[in-house]
Amino acid sequence: MTWYEIVFTVLAVLAVILGLLVLLGRHLQKKQASTMQMMEQNRQFISALIIDKKKMKLSDSTLPKSAQEQASWFVRIRKLPMIKVKAGPQLLTLLCDPTVYKNIPLKKVVKLEVSGAFVTGFSTAKKGEKKQEIPTKKLSLRERMKRKVDATDAEAKKAAAKKEAAKKEAARVMAGGGRKKK
Repeated sequence: MTWYEIVFTVLAVLAVILGLLVLLGRHLQKKQASTMQMMEQNRQFISALIIDKKKMKLSDSTLPKSAQEQASWFVRIRKLPMIKVKAGPQLLTLLCDPTVYKNIPLKKVVKLEVSGAFVTGFSTAKKGEKKQEIPTKKLSLRERMKRKVDATDAEAKKAAAKKEAAKKEAARVMAGGGRKKK
């Protein structure tokens, strides 16, 4: 085999692998969309006291055996974010969305947005208060630095305008206009 036949073969194999990955990605997107739609339809709101939150495997949790058996092999071996709540007289262990898990307060009564045994959102608001917003993403270093620079620029502009106003006032006083009467 010559070198260009080897390169062509490697490129062909890479093209086939890329094509398979694209097909797999489309399939998983469709599956996720249908799951999200089903979760949206089955959504309920419950008030519950958050007792504990931790990441643990499904086998270590108190979820029903039927739910553990239906989970894929990847989910079974992975540590998942779970919260223990007291809803009415019952103690429940619920799976949790990672962003909700990160922001949910401990030892407080919150209104949970639940779909089956999966928590998709929460609110600590009482009547008349604004619902708590969950941050969408963490700012990158570049975005944080840009905000700092913008803030310092705004402060510098305010200081320059104040200084300019003071200079004009001093020039007016020196010209004999006297002080402004209020």
